[in-house]
Amino acid sequence: MNFAEHLKNQLNIVDVIGHYVRLKRQGAGQRYVGLCPFHSEKTPSFGVHSALGYYKCFGCQEGGDVFKFVQQIESLTFPEALKVLAERYGIPMPERERPHDPEAQRRAALEEMYEIATETFQNNLRSGSGTEARRYLESRGVSSASMDEFRLGLSEASGQQLVQRLQKFGPVLLEESGLVSKRQEGGFYDRFRARLMFPIHNEGGKVIAFGGRALRPGDEPKYLNSPDTKLYKKSSVLYNLHRAKIDARKHNRMILVEGYMDVIGVYSAGIHEVVASSGTALGIDQVRAIKRQISLQQAGTGQIVLNFDPDPAGARSTEKYISSLLAEGLRVKVMEIPGGLDPDEYIQQNGAEGYRNGLANATSYFQWLADRARTKFDVRTAEGRVDAFKFIAPVIEQVHDRIERSAIANEIAEYLKVDRSVISETFRRQGVRQTNPQRARDKNLDIPPNEKILVSCLLVSADARAVIEQYLSGSPLLPLLELRQIFEAAFALSAEGASFSLEALTGRVDGRLERILIDVTFSDCTVQEESAAEQAISCLKALESKSVTAAQQQLKIRIRDLEREGNFAEALRLADELNRVYERPTKT
Repeated sequence: MNFAEHLKNQLNIVDVIGHYVRLKRQGAGQRYVGLCPFHSEKTPSFGVHSALGYYKCFGCQEGGDVFKFVQQIESLTFPEALKVLAERYGIPMPERERPHDPEAQRRAALEEMYEIATETFQNNLRSGSGTEARRYLESRGVSSASMDEFRLGLSEASGQQLVQRLQKFGPVLLEESGLVSKRQEGGFYDRFRARLMFPIHNEGGKVIAFGGRALRPGDEPKYLNSPDTKLYKKSSVLYNLHRAKIDARKHNRMILVEGYMDVIGVYSAGIHEVVASSGTALGIDQVRAIKRQISLQQAGTGQIVLNFDPDPAGARSTEKYISSLLAEGLRVKVMEIPGGLDPDEYIQQNGAEGYRNGLANATSYFQWLADRARTKFDVRTAEGRVDAFKFIAPVIEQVHDRIERSAIANEIAEYLKVDRSVISETFRRQGVRQTNPQRARDKNLDIPPNEKILVSCLLVSADARAVIEQYLSGSPLLPLLELRQIFEAAFALSAEGASFSLEALTGRVDGRLERILIDVTFSDCTVQEESAAEQAISCLKALESKSVTAAQQQLKIRIRDLEREGNFAEALRLADELNRVYERPTKT
């Protein structure tokens, strides 16, 4: 057994995928469902089978084993995926199995560089030169424990500290890392200088970027972020998601704030389901990352609370993000903090309980938009009411639920004092045109029920596979089975001594049979491993009995035809054959 097989046997695919996607068990079986991380959807069409170690989306058709999932979601090569999973789950990786392709080595080097930078910045903050930075953090209510938990640091002012620490990696990697900048006249200098450093992590908890806040007067910009690199795409990463997702799933809620300090303040108050957009406008990948954690069985099950700074820029961001979040089927609320305070400042003054009360009283997005419209337009005039409607309508059009849309239409009509039927008709015509994706299964597949159950037995139990192979080997029944190629492929794997897996099996059959295998895997035809062998025998006997009955019927029809034709000799011969069919024993 090679290391990849050994690693796969040690991993639970539900646990690995559950690291990225909120999964829910279906019934008492081994199937789990969730929202697909690879495309936008409102109704879950993404399935994971724990026993078979396989995932499949019936919307976008992506599927495979645990390695393929991690490769796809993390944009890794196969060797990189092995390394990531081995490290994450503490499974020692033999030296000969470590990735030797250039891309994997480059990624590993960049990860090491970011870890060195993080430790360097942390040590700077803890040293004497970090006194002023620590004092600033303490004035913002950040404790020493929080500084350590968030791995906050300080970049040195000289601009050469990281260049010297990282020079062993060579100029190419130095430039690729985004940690240093290249001088026109040659040489490098640190990208971050005299800044308070906020490490940004991926979902697995590795540092992949930084945000740096200026500490010296006149330094611009106030916040400087890492550029996009092989490790980091800023429009896809949320600050603190690797910590926040645990409580987000527990409470079915995510709080979105503007900045790093806001996250730290809210998190340190014991409210852990909080993230920020890493210093960029909220992108579709970030919205979907939130949705994967808090939305499950249907649109609107997860709640996102927007808590941005109470200034014009914060209000504009709130307006913009409401549409993006509604378009993904999330329930949106807006929390406004009185007194013009940032979230962390509000917590300092009012405590964690005050902030929790604010969350509990957060207003719906529609109420917030209505209040915004009231400040923007004079709704006492017909022209103002039309402008207010034009302001609100495009956002409400993103609501997928017809009942919710209808209720909102009534509220708008009452608020604007316009005819309800006009508002309702506008939303009916201009509302959501998307339909929920349905599982792209071939509904026309006419699979004999006993063959379907037999395939299920084949998939879930080694004992059942042995029984099926022994029963069908050399049996006249095998050529009569509609799904015989699936069983022949399984027998071939056994003859070659290859490991059995759904992925190995699908690789040996045509497209139609591959679809049938996947359909059976995620169907309601549940077979338990402990009873699979017994069920397989029952199915085989039923199929054999059916084949015998079919053969008898065919012989009887042929005998009658021969008698009508006057060919009595041939009719007698077939009658003897019919008697032998009646006498044929079935396998036990």
